[in-house]
Amino acid sequence: MEADSNTLKYRRVLLKLSGEVLGNRHSGECIDPDTLDSMARRVARVAQMGVQIGIVLGGGNIFRGLKGEAKGVNRTTGDYMGMLATIINGLAMQNALERLGLDTRILTAIEMHQIAEPFIQRRAVKHLEKGRVVIFVGGTGNPYFSTDSAAALRASEVRAEVLLKATKVDGIYTADPNLDPSATRYDRVSYEDALMKRLGVMDSAAFAVCMDNGIPIVVFNFFDEEALERVVRGETIGTLVGPGTRGGQA
Repeated sequence: MEADSNTLKYRRVLLKLSGEVLGNRHSGECIDPDTLDSMARRVARVAQMGVQIGIVLGGGNIFRGLKGEAKGVNRTTGDYMGMLATIINGLAMQNALERLGLDTRILTAIEMHQIAEPFIQRRAVKHLEKGRVVIFVGGTGNPYFSTDSAAALRASEVRAEVLLKATKVDGIYTADPNLDPSATRYDRVSYEDALMKRLGVMDSAAFAVCMDNGIPIVVFNFFDEEALERVVRGETIGTLVGPGTRGGQA
């Protein structure tokens, strides 16, 4: 059943998931079926509320270009390997969503006609308007750009109302809360502060693209089962990055 549209603050969202959260460090699986199914169920609940959803997945659970470079892999080659990893993750997510009865499409920046549609902006918007969950893979199609940048780019291209960044912590902190117990969480941060302070939750190019196109970013805890639903309803959760929202530590 769809929610009353008046209860929704955001009706078209871009969800960014890091590849690492899909893995299981204990079993060594790069794609953990239970984690994947859990995220698919959360996406399904939000889609059933009438929200149009695009998803960008990272590939760090399989291969990360920067780590490859540290081990002697050419940076450009490593980045393309990472882009292929996002396609594997995208196929896994598509399968999990379709098992729940959702209509999906994969659009890729690297053409692979046998398994996905090439990214075309108008086609992506049409899929969203038809209620399909659209999974964007292959990054931007260019080396030296992260999947965070790809998420900001796709959010801008499909005119998403918000970019939702799922992380392992419940927002943006003054320092890594896993390493610094005195770290405090920001409720709100301006685009300018995010760039100036080089807040590491997203790269500077992603922040800049969102700033230039007026797309707010909500950083929230991936492991909070109800976070997606709460965000689209407009509840205060995690950290909001937007225009003129300076300061505000929790």
